[in-house]
Formats: sequence, C-alpha cells, structure tokens
Amino acid sequence: MRRASYAAEITVTVGQRFASLGGVTVRNRRLALLWLRRQALRLADGHGSAVRDASPGDVRPVRFHGSDAPERLRFWATDGPRQDDAIRALEAGFPLLLTVVDPAVGLSLTLAGWRGRLADHL
Repeated sequence: MRRASYAAEITVTVGQRFASLGGVTVRNRRLALLWLRRQALRLADGHGSAVRDASPGDVRPVRFHGSDAPERLRFWATDGPRQDDAIRALEAGFPLLLTVVDPAVGLSLTLAGWRGRLADHL
C-alpha cells in the first residue's frame, strides 16, 4: 500500500548562486501549506534578524533590502483566496510555487510545495 506525502521547501537565488533555506516532508497537504505559511510570515516579519520563535524545522532567515518581498510574502500567507488556491493546487497534484523578488539586490525567494509518494510498510 502507498500513501501520499507532501514536501515543501524554500530556496533563495542571488545571481548564479542558489541555496535551500530548509524544507519538510509531511503526511498531508494542509501541513505542507501550514509550514509554508508559517515560514513566509517568519521571513516577512524577521527581515533577516534573529527570530525568537524559531524552532528546529524553521528556515534560515533572509535579509531583504526593500519592503516589496516581505509584503508579498505576508500578503500571500494571510490572503484567504490565495490560500484556497494553494490548497486546491496541492489537492489536484500540481506543485505550489510562489516567488518573490527583492530587486535591490537581485534576490529571489521561492516557496514550493508538491505531492510525493511514500511506501507504507505493513
């Protein structure tokens, strides 16, 4: 028997450099979306400073040089229709992608979620 799992990851790109800030694999799409929302709000609120409520599964902070990227992250994480669209995309088996850009330094931050498969061991 096989069971669906979901993965979520946040990556950053600056010029030709690319890095993963962290990710998770969880048992359902709601947990994947919840993790992405939490990380989006942490990144938006932290603006690269140390965040007090950090837990071991949280992504590393990013220093934004403008307010556009943090505002877009916050808007995505708190907007009901966008969250509804995100959960429907995951439910349908499509990947969830959101990229925000900090044009002052050419930084791109991408939130991604997708469906995978895990084998159950019975």
